[in-house]
Amino acid sequence: MSALIDRSSAPRHLVAIEATDARRLPAARKRLDAAQRRWLDANGFDARPGSAILLADTHGKPARVLAGVDADDPLAALAALPMTLPEGAYQLAGEGVALDPAQAALGWALGAYRFTRYRKAKRAPATLAVDTATLAAVQPLVEATTLVRDLVNTPTEDMGPEQLGEAVRRLGKAHKAKVHDWVGKELLKANFPTIHAVGRASHREPRLIELSWGKAEHPKLVIVGKGVCFDTGGLDLKPSDGMRWMKKDMGGAAHAIALAGLVMQAKLPVRLTLLVPAVENAVSGNALRPGEVVVTRAGHSVEIDNTDAEGRLVLCDALAYGAEQQPELMIDFATLTGAARVALGPDLPALFGNDDALADAALAAGKAVADPLWRLPLWRPYRKMLDSYLADFANAGPSRHAGAITAALYLERFVPDGLPWLHLDTYAWNDADRPGRPRGGEAMGLRALFALLQQRYGKA
Repeated sequence: MSALIDRSSAPRHLVAIEATDARRLPAARKRLDAAQRRWLDANGFDARPGSAILLADTHGKPARVLAGVDADDPLAALAALPMTLPEGAYQLAGEGVALDPAQAALGWALGAYRFTRYRKAKRAPATLAVDTATLAAVQPLVEATTLVRDLVNTPTEDMGPEQLGEAVRRLGKAHKAKVHDWVGKELLKANFPTIHAVGRASHREPRLIELSWGKAEHPKLVIVGKGVCFDTGGLDLKPSDGMRWMKKDMGGAAHAIALAGLVMQAKLPVRLTLLVPAVENAVSGNALRPGEVVVTRAGHSVEIDNTDAEGRLVLCDALAYGAEQQPELMIDFATLTGAARVALGPDLPALFGNDDALADAALAAGKAVADPLWRLPLWRPYRKMLDSYLADFANAGPSRHAGAITAALYLERFVPDGLPWLHLDTYAWNDADRPGRPRGGEAMGLRALFALLQQRYGKA
């Protein structure tokens, strides 16, 4: 059941939700009758952000909701209400704190999400009635975020490389796009050696999935997503606590797939290529070993310093292939480094870019749509941290310093000079439940990058 409905087809009786804060609470009280004010006092409602109270009319039926909000955080304002208010239809009142309707509706819908593949939801969410224009603007973002969350939340047994390919095929079918993939030894024949090297130890064959859409005369856009469906760390095996949530290591692919869907649904005038290198980094007799040297698609020889730095290996062949198409812009998403989380925490994706104006535009877009990013530098003197004594460079190094930066510098070697490129090192996960952000898979940076693309190429 959708948490948002068009007001034109909504039930006749809609319960009004008045957003308020401590300063506006006295005015809100004046709009209530004596019984409602007593109920407010009895429950100690003080309009703190995240608080809410349901008020009844003289017949005991729901009449109004007062919701304490932070006016500077409209996305979270109503996000807790879909699962805390009784089932029914609501609308935002005209009085009180003036919230942005689209942001409030998006937060409501994101707060209504529940992952129900393996167990039924305990209840349906309350619904929010919005105008037709708001629904049209918000619903694609809700669906894209839901797709990211569903893909990331699905355990690896049901979301391996093949299933990730099926997700791309469903998307391609929906938008009449062309989908092709290279599987197993086909990767070697087609010169994708690092994707094959990372995934060869698994019983589930590695693959590179390509989706193509749009008119040939439009500017070329390449979107790449890291699709490591489970990461044991390889022979540099992760400890159990580090391995526990590695089903989410395909979160970059989930973001890339969702962003491609938004681009196609909005019919942006681009020639789109989506690339998803999908592997399982497993352990077996033919697993990639530390100390091996792999010659990548781009011709660089790479010493494998650490098999747990596998994401950059699968991405580098995909980036090299994407660059061969001579796009106007290339974007990649990856759950690439724990170092980015140490630097910025779980909520801020690390943004890297080789074009200052483009990176600034991405940061501004993220701020405008309440999907923040934080730029880290491509500090090229740190390339020395990836020096190798027998290959062109290594995939990792002995120092833990600047881990997110050195990973981005590794990827940058596969992006030709002059090709605008953005790299998002994203967490794709909520460690705990918060309003609008339920525990589990999460879209982080998706709306920001879509807003950037809308600005760059024009809205539908």
